[in-house]
This record gives sequence, C-alpha cells and structure tokens, in this order.
Amino acid sequence: MPDHALPLLCPLALRARRSPLSLALHAALSAGALACTPALAQTVQGGVTTLEATTVTGEASVSNPTPIEFAGGQVARGGQLGVLGNIDNMDAPFVVTSYTSKLIEDQQARTLGDVVKNDASVVVGNGFGNSAETFSIRGFALNNDDLSFNGLYGILPRQVLPTQMIERVEILKGANAFLNGAAPGGSGLGGSINIQPKRAGVDPLTRATVDYTSDSQVGGSVDIGRRWGDSQQFGIRVNAAHRDGDTVVDDAGQRMTVGTVGLDYLGEQLRVSLDVGYQKFRYSQPRPTIGLTGTDVPSPPSNSTNYGQPWTYSELESTFGVLRAEYDFSSNWMGYAAIGASHDHESGDYGQPSVNGEGIGTVNRLTVPYERDAVSGEIGVRGKFHTGPVGHTVNVGVSALRADSRQAFEYVTGGPVDISNPTAMPRPSGGVPVGDMSNPGVTDRTRLHSVALSDQLAFLDGKVLFTAGVRHQSLRNKTYTPTGEQTGDYDDSVWTPAYGLVVRPWEPVAFYVNHIEGLTKGDAAPADAANPSASLAPYRTKQTEAGVKLDFGNIGGNIGVFQIEKPQAYVDSDNVFGLAGAQRNRGLELNVYGEPVRGVRLLGGVTFMDPELRGTKGALQDGNDAIGVPRYQVVLGAEWDVPAVTGLTLQAYAQRRGSQYVNIDNSAKIPAWTRIDLGARYATKINGRNVVWRAGVDNVADKDYWATVGNDFGQITQGLGRVYKLSMSVDF
Repeated sequence: MPDHALPLLCPLALRARRSPLSLALHAALSAGALACTPALAQTVQGGVTTLEATTVTGEASVSNPTPIEFAGGQVARGGQLGVLGNIDNMDAPFVVTSYTSKLIEDQQARTLGDVVKNDASVVVGNGFGNSAETFSIRGFALNNDDLSFNGLYGILPRQVLPTQMIERVEILKGANAFLNGAAPGGSGLGGSINIQPKRAGVDPLTRATVDYTSDSQVGGSVDIGRRWGDSQQFGIRVNAAHRDGDTVVDDAGQRMTVGTVGLDYLGEQLRVSLDVGYQKFRYSQPRPTIGLTGTDVPSPPSNSTNYGQPWTYSELESTFGVLRAEYDFSSNWMGYAAIGASHDHESGDYGQPSVNGEGIGTVNRLTVPYERDAVSGEIGVRGKFHTGPVGHTVNVGVSALRADSRQAFEYVTGGPVDISNPTAMPRPSGGVPVGDMSNPGVTDRTRLHSVALSDQLAFLDGKVLFTAGVRHQSLRNKTYTPTGEQTGDYDDSVWTPAYGLVVRPWEPVAFYVNHIEGLTKGDAAPADAANPSASLAPYRTKQTEAGVKLDFGNIGGNIGVFQIEKPQAYVDSDNVFGLAGAQRNRGLELNVYGEPVRGVRLLGGVTFMDPELRGTKGALQDGNDAIGVPRYQVVLGAEWDVPAVTGLTLQAYAQRRGSQYVNIDNSAKIPAWTRIDLGARYATKINGRNVVWRAGVDNVADKDYWATVGNDFGQITQGLGRVYKLSMSVDF
C-alpha cells in the first residue's frame, strides 16, 4: 500500500513511527514543516482555548473563544463541534454536553469514566478481559482509542485516561463523520468525546492535592499555572500526579503516574498552543471482565471477590503531544493548523474467565505486547461574510491521520475457575507465540484523509440558522496477522453530508433538527474467534434527530428524539466473526443542568432506547434487542450549599440502568440496577490560603451488580463495591 494518505510533513514525518513526540516538538519549532504540509489530521477543529469569557453566538467573531460555564459551573454553555469550531449550545443543530474541571474536582473523578457517568446517554465498562475503559454513546461503542484531544484523533493515551490535565470533557451525541471525520479505531458511530486541556488563567495558580481511595490508594498532585509578558500573552500550565496502592477488590493493585505541560501564546492576531504529556499505568491482578459459555448469567460475586489470577497484569505507557496555531487575517477571516503525535506501549498477561450460569468455567492466559504510533493534523480557513440579509460562516479544512499498530500474542489453555470461590493457579505455560513477542510486527496500518466544507447561514438576525456541509473521506486500512500474513485491505472514499436547522422564536428556546452520517473502519475479530484479526469493511451510519433546547439563564436543558442505524457485527454459532444485518436505535433524551435556586445545583437526564436488530442472518434475531444496550438509563446529581455552615456543600448522585442482553438471541441478560453516591466538601481559608476538603462514598449500599455488557463481544463488567474517597487541596 502506498503511503499517500498523509502528504507527510516533509521527510521528517516519515520517521514518526520511531519518535512521534519528537516529531511533534520539531514541528512546533519548524515553520517549514507546516508550510510543506497541506493536510494533517482527522478532525477539522477551530480554536485553542482562550482567556476571554465570551458567550458564543451565531454572530460572534470568527475566532470564537471557548464557551463559558453555565450557571452552577458543572457544564459549559457550548463546546467544539468539529468543522463548526466553538459554538454555543443554543446555536448548534447537534447536542453537545461539556463537563468542566470544576465538576471533575468536586466529584473527585479519577478517570474519564468517572466524569461521563453524569450523562444518561453514556455507558462505561471495561475492555475485553482487561482494565481499559470503554464507552457507549446512544447504544454504540466508543473505544478509548477514538477519543480526540483538542480536536485531533489518535493522540490521547489508549485504554485509560486520568483527569489531571482535563479542562473540559465534551460529549457530542450522535453520528459525526461530517463534523469530526472517521475515527481511526473503528468506533464512535453513536457519538464522540473531545478532551480540552487546561490553560493558564489570569490569576497565578499553585495548588497541591493529596488524596486517598479505598482500600489503600494514596496519591498526590500539583497544578501550576502562570502568565507573563507585557499583556500576559504567554502562559504555562503544569500538572503532575502519582497514585499507588490496593483497590477495594481483594489483592488488586493499581499504580498511576502522569505529567503534562501546556504552553500557549495569545497575541493580537496569532494564538499558539503546545501540549505534551506522559502517563504510565500498571494494574496488578485486576479483576477482569467475564465471558459466558451458556445462556444463563451467574449472580455477581461479592464486591471484594477477585477472580483475576495472581499472574495477570496490564502495563500501559503513553507519550503524546499536540501543536495548534490560529491566525486572524482580519476580524472576519482566520486560518488554523495543528499537528500531533503519540506513542503507546502496552504489555500484559490477561485471563478472562469464561463461565456458565453457575459461575464455573475455565480461565486461559493471553499475553499481548502492543505498540501504536500515530501522527495526525489539520489545516483550514474559516470566515464570515454576508450576502444581502443572510450571514455566512464558512469553513474549508483538510485533515489526515496515519497510525501503525504492532501486536503479537501467546494463548495458553489454563484451568478451572469458580468466580464466587476463586483459587490461584500457576501461570499457564507451554503456549506457542504468534509473532515476535519482543518486537511485534505491524498488524494494522490506517491511513485517513479528508476534505470538509461547511456553511452556517444566519437568517432574521440569527433567529434561524441553517448548517450544511459535506466531507469527502478517504479510508485505507490494511490488517495483518502477527506473523505477517495480510488479512484485509480496504481502500475507498465516500462523501458524508450533513445538514441542520435551528429556529429560535424566543431567546430562551431553540428548536433543532439534523441529519448526519457516521463513518469508521470496520471491527476486527477477537483473538478467540475462528477468524482472529479479520477486519470488516468500514461502517456507515445515518442519524436523524429533532428536539428543543432551553436556556433560562440559571437552568437549561434539552429534549430530543433520534434514530441511528449501523451494520451489526457479531460472533456467530460457528465462532466466525462477521456482519449480519443492522442495529437501529431509536431514542428519547432529556437533559437538565444549572442552578435553579441559589446554592442548589442540578445535573442529570434520562434516555429511553429501542435498540432493534434488523436483517439478521436467516431473520432469526430480527426484532431482538442489541447486545449491551439498556432500554432506559436515568442519572440525577444534586449539590446543596448548606446555609448554616459557610463553605459546606453536600452532594448526592443516583443512577438507574435498565437490563442489558448479553447475546443477540436475547436468551440471557444482566438485571437492572440502581446505585447511590454521596459526597461533601468544605472550602475555607487557613492563614490566607484557600483549602478544600472533599469526601465521597460511591455505591453507598455496597450493592453487588453486573454493571455493563460489552457492545461488541458480550463480555460483562462487574461494578465496584463501596469506595471511599478523600482529598485535600491547598492553594499556595
């Protein structure tokens, strides 16, 4: 396959596989690298985070700043929407929820999964036999591989993302190929998550935090921000953290180290940012997900029971960087460009039990070394003008991504297991490695590039906004076995159109409707399928959605209905992974957020879903529910500032999730469950310094429950038991 997907950053980018972070840093210093690069990334995005606290509207400046916080500070008034750039919720024909760093700190969210639990359209689980966080939005999988970082795919660390560097978590609901381009990892057809990094604020910041998480996790972090220069145009934000100890699951340990640096320059016309980071996780004897061998689901063991074997572990190490620049040619025209690179190195011994309805079965060893190198970027122009009474905001952008993955594996038959009464077994030996375990060969080459054009037309002084656009997306994907045999070669291009309408008859009310498509490369068969590593052709989805958004200043929300349809992939009765029909999700969403009464903050929502299978093999499963999609999910969080005690805030969070089927025959499912989390914080001053104590208890009732079912392969994740969290932050 010729490497034509990326016009290749001059000769330097050709060596990105060996040192992707070095590439990003060299690109930051080399104007020539950008000059010779006509296309660079997967998402056309507009804008680094700026300091201005300005509400974005349809008639705002072309270089819109990051939307400000909504009342209560837990969510923002808008977010990044791909080619549309930063946009206010009320002006967007799509639904985006942007959770803030304030929410992350106040809820003591340790990882991204702890943040998105606040959204009733998102389900969080674990990966196939490992500790990776996986997500589902509107009933379709979103893997951690396919998160975007400040607008770029392929940059963030795989598997698990800590929260120390995060300023905003932006969740876009629904298909988004036009807005963001195809996700490189093969997921994200029901929605996407973009991570905005922290930036230095106007006021100097030096904050130290110590924290404790049961059973014996102890950690510490620092957050430092400074601005300098005649007009405070230079900024730096440094975040570093380390945490180590045992979890609430018996014998399970976890160690995390993370460090990030964000630099930015805010000139009158030029804005530049550079974000670099490093993180490393190690999980020792983690409790794995469960595979099922029959038609019954066992009862969940005690919350503290660990059916992971002592020899299992997972080690994840990532280095990444992104350079982004904007330049205002005038008040109405701007250009932007970005380049990013990352390197991931993973190793692990995994042992997922496969059990029957009594919880008895077998556990085998799967050892997998894995590496990924990715380079992505974008370049484009955005402008505003009028044709008579009609305003236009147009964008032309070019993007590309290249990613190479390397993998080998060794699969060894193990022995019997009882998940309710687990016993340790020696590490199984005698397996035959497939591929070079010390230096894995390439198993996946992904090359993506696209051109996007959009126009948002404003009528009647912005009361009517019509958005139309199209993206021409080229996908090339080659897959290989770990021994070098080619198993797939896809090379094609498609057009993905989109249009949306917003009508604001009154200032606090906006009606919206949209039609948009999703596109991503096809799934790969799991290692234990009869056709392991076989790759399917890219998936294409279509979404239609309509609803109303409300913004009354102190409280807001939205209610909408949608339909999304995608091809269905699963492992059949012959253990062959392939396509069979389609999954059609019809849903109703309602979200609410804000501070309706001073000192009382609300955040939550409800989603109802009809996840129907259609056109299945022999029509045997037509009309059944899709795997791992609850028919309803409800979340509600509340905070109350206690009037009698200045600085004291009480928190409560409730989540209810419907039952989920574990197979397409709908012969078995995990039951519905409810979980309650409680917390409190106390903010005061000691010797003139801001001090905040926080305490929380997740799963107060210590309920035993199966939390989720994996969308793709039906593995089930057990929920954690009662978890205590404590922290203290001091500003120096």
